[in-house]
Amino acid sequence: MRDNVKGGALTEVTFFILLALYTPKHGYAIMQFIEEATGGRLSLGAGTLYGAINSLLEKEWIEPHGDADGRKKEYVITSKGKEVAEAELKRLKALTGIASGIIGGGS
Repeated sequence: MRDNVKGGALTEVTFFILLALYTPKHGYAIMQFIEEATGGRLSLGAGTLYGAINSLLEKEWIEPHGDADGRKKEYVITSKGKEVAEAELKRLKALTGIASGIIGGGS
């Protein structure tokens, strides 16, 4: 996963996973959230999702939630992950503000 914490962009998949985990979810629920939120434009396979989850766990942007003894492990965003997601939202707002000024249209 090529996410740059120091002012660079997150991948779209990473950003959506972080957004999904503002409430605890298991892997399949994360995939459903992303597919629904993007109108089907993004559809993750299990391998892609669980690779991303492992990377986010290593970065401490997400953590396991609740009892992990069951078959469905749930995850939730950490305070560090929220800081990263909020920084990405700020970056995207600045980007769209510049683009709107050039292309026109937006407020």
